[in-house]
Amino acid sequence: NVAFLLVFFLLLSSNFILQQGISVSMPFSRFTLGPQTNQQIISITGGAVPAIYFRDQRVTMEQLGPLLDAAKREGQSIIIKADRSTSYETVADVTNAALEHGITSVALAGASPR
Repeated sequence: NVAFLLVFFLLLSSNFILQQGISVSMPFSRFTLGPQTNQQIISITGGAVPAIYFRDQRVTMEQLGPLLDAAKREGQSIIIKADRSTSYETVADVTNAALEHGITSVALAGASPR
């Protein structure tokens, strides 16, 4: 019984490790990226006042710049997980900020259709 509970716990906790960031309701996409190494996730929540999260910390666009510089120095790619109700302008602003700070690999995450 203990071994079963240990395996069950490891299976559940590994799912949380793979899903970094803030929970958002992403739009569906039929296309998926392969496994990404050395990546950071930027999560953007929707609503009247969207919130941007980098490394699970809420940041402003002004604070995001230095964090992106650090990610570039570490050779990290960026994956943007935006809520489906997030404005296109906000997603474009975050994408442009990453590209302006020298990040060469920026991808938009989407949920797979079930």
